[in-house]
Amino acid sequence: MTENTSLLHVTNLSHQFKIDPSIFDVILRRPSRYVKVLNGIDLNLARGETLGVVGESGCGKSTLARCLVGLYPLQNGEILFNNQNVSHKTRAEQRDYNRRVQMMFQDPYSSLNPRMTVGQVLHEALSVHKMRSETEIPERINELLDLVSLPRDAADKLPHQFSGGQRQRIAIARALSVEPEILIADELVSALDVSVQAQVVNLLLDLQERLGLTILFVAHDLRLVRHVSHRVAVIYLGSIVEIGSSDSLFANPIHPYSRALLNAAPSIDPDKKNTTAPLTGELPSPLNIPSGCAFHGRCPHATEICKKSKPELKALDGHGEIACHHAKELALS
Repeated sequence: MTENTSLLHVTNLSHQFKIDPSIFDVILRRPSRYVKVLNGIDLNLARGETLGVVGESGCGKSTLARCLVGLYPLQNGEILFNNQNVSHKTRAEQRDYNRRVQMMFQDPYSSLNPRMTVGQVLHEALSVHKMRSETEIPERINELLDLVSLPRDAADKLPHQFSGGQRQRIAIARALSVEPEILIADELVSALDVSVQAQVVNLLLDLQERLGLTILFVAHDLRLVRHVSHRVAVIYLGSIVEIGSSDSLFANPIHPYSRALLNAAPSIDPDKKNTTAPLTGELPSPLNIPSGCAFHGRCPHATEICKKSKPELKALDGHGEIACHHAKELALS
């Protein structure tokens, strides 16, 4: 996939957070410390596809999502939307970008105003972005409720009157109200019961097909990611270590971290045997990321080059892109 065929193109995206100094840091005049959360992310999102993003807690998945929608300022790197640099846009263009790229969160209750009815929430989004005239808004609200399979009288109720799954449907309706091109789902269903998860995910897939949506699906449930995604990106300590088609990556992961991550996921097949050694060692601190390949301290295949040189994310025939010095040998093992 090339930049020109991408709806969203991200290059060398990095982000860090400053740690609040302690009283001793101030007295001793110690230099400021930073947590490096994203370390040179490169990815493309094609129109109409679903890209799953997986990794351990704290790997940078949610930070990536928030950077893409502008909740965190762009510190380093470049984001292109329809081949236009997001950071070079005027205020009006930035507002248009924010409308076209919408985010949905894990806890919809915290992102919905508890004092506003569902109808008021949707009305606000429609009127602020001038999606419909004032006389057309009530009918559009009904259409949005129909889209997410909620009764029309839901417009008169407050968020606390709905279940978790219904609140996620409201969050989806609000995102769809501004007619976005990209939906970014950050752990969209992780707080829901498994049966409700399936309903919400199937709704999302149906809407994608009907409306031509492009989706970035951030999750830690690997089985769910495999079900919904065309491609999957595996992140470790703020860097993508492997990205490829969902079928290929789940059938034959190449990077040692991808293998360990997928092997640790529970299987519904009782006869399936684990063939990959479990991860050893502690997850390095993002305050002090190891030199070379950040995974080398926990990797059973690490050699001297892994400790000194950070591997680039490179294409490997039939296996997507892998950031590993020994990718070719591992593909044969």
